[in-house]
Amino acid sequence: MLTPWLLLSKMTYPGRLIAIGRDLSGLRNIVVYAITGRSPSSQARKLVPKSKAVWTEPTDPDILKRGNPELLVYPALCLGKGIAVSNGRQTSDIDASSGQSPVRALEEGLQSWSFEPDAPIFTPRISGCIVPSNRTALSIVRRAPDGASLRFYYEFPFIPGRGKLISTYPGDISNPLPSFEGDPLDVDFSERTAAETAEAVYNALKPREGGPDLRVAVACVFAAVEDMVDWELAIINREERMSR
Repeated sequence: MLTPWLLLSKMTYPGRLIAIGRDLSGLRNIVVYAITGRSPSSQARKLVPKSKAVWTEPTDPDILKRGNPELLVYPALCLGKGIAVSNGRQTSDIDASSGQSPVRALEEGLQSWSFEPDAPIFTPRISGCIVPSNRTALSIVRRAPDGASLRFYYEFPFIPGRGKLISTYPGDISNPLPSFEGDPLDVDFSERTAAETAEAVYNALKPREGGPDLRVAVACVFAAVEDMVDWELAIINREERMSR
């Protein structure tokens, strides 16, 4: 098994990604959200903590307007008795604190959402959650050849030092970009803190020699298994690092 960071170093362009798992001690759940972008509007963003959430915000409003703000500005992480994470505004509709199963929380939260309307790519919506019973799941909603929405949900057990990773694209750059397909990828978590994990992911996403730097931001949350109220957050934007 490759660590998530070796996996990422082999991906030229994963788009946005979510990784969920548990640290080696077995005492903290881990959620990672990362953004890479090719267009100026995608790159003109940063991740910002707001109360119990992490939002994408513009670094240059004028450049951001060249894209679709509805797809570029959203709550990436919502923290509470549970944790919701996604690559779009659907995060707000995922009720991770209700006590229901993680798959059910994702099904209900995503029922009115489809893939992104960014033809010809039709970027999939990737989402995940951890619920108070310490169960977790990931989801992807992607476009079928006939234009229908294909919905996939993956619940998996927590194992110390292990997790799962899903991204919007499989990693290679082509036109149009293909959607991620198949089961989430197995990953290892070896870092001791949220800051170390965010740094490892950011470094793994560095460009290959001679290639463009597509990194936008990385956020990592370590949350206590007992109640998830006690959490540690680290964010890396271009040339900016912060922890809470």
